[in-house]
Amino acid sequence: MKIAFLAVLAVPLAILSGAAAAQQPVGKFGFVHTERILRDSAPAVRAQKQIEGEFQKRDRELAGIADQLKRMQEDLDKDAMTMSESQRRGKEREFGDLNREFQRKQREFLEDLNQRRNQELAQVVEQANRVIRQIAEQEKFDIIFQDAVFASPRIDITDKVIKALADR
Repeated sequence: MKIAFLAVLAVPLAILSGAAAAQQPVGKFGFVHTERILRDSAPAVRAQKQIEGEFQKRDRELAGIADQLKRMQEDLDKDAMTMSESQRRGKEREFGDLNREFQRKQREFLEDLNQRRNQELAQVVEQANRVIRQIAEQEKFDIIFQDAVFASPRIDITDKVIKALADR
């Protein structure tokens, strides 16, 4: 008898709780394009300019070595028939040594550049996350997504984040 009574009470309670859940407001969602922030925000642009300045000298040095290698290759191709075997081997060895040095310097340059870029972008991401949290708290967002296959422009707050980062 008690079981039947509890079953009779459980059905209306389940219906009422379902109706109450359906009446709760849907959360407020937001979306942020991380790639745009890392490309277009003021801190990202400043970081990119700073990195370019830091690596400009080494980049010019590499370009100079590349030009030197190109000239050496052209000279070898042009003069190979008129050189003695020992001269040609000496020039080829000199070219090979410079080419190895160029490749080593280029590899080190790219490693250093990537490491430095990652450091700067990590700082930009950290700043952006703080701004996103502030916007979420101020505007009472329940959740903000980063990077999705599709997000409606209606929930995109990327411009707000970029503007807030510019004001810092």
